Amino acid sequence: METREIIKAIRKLPVSKRMLIVEKTLKTIREGETRNRMVEAAESLFEDYKNDKELTSFTQLDYEGFYETK
Repeated sequence: METREIIKAIRKLPVSKRMLIVEKTLKTIREGETRNRMVEAAESLFEDYKNDKELTSFTQLDYEGFYETK
């Protein structure tokens, strides 16, 4: 389906359904952009974490119980 056909079909829908399409489209764009930024950030730090053991020194405690003092 071409873009023009999609827009033409959307225009025939009631306003509430058109708004839903807009909202869902924006949500998927935001999610995709967030995912892309997270991947880029992880990739940019990969070498640091791979080579600098001080950055991962506390990961050995990941599965330890955590008790907050009050």
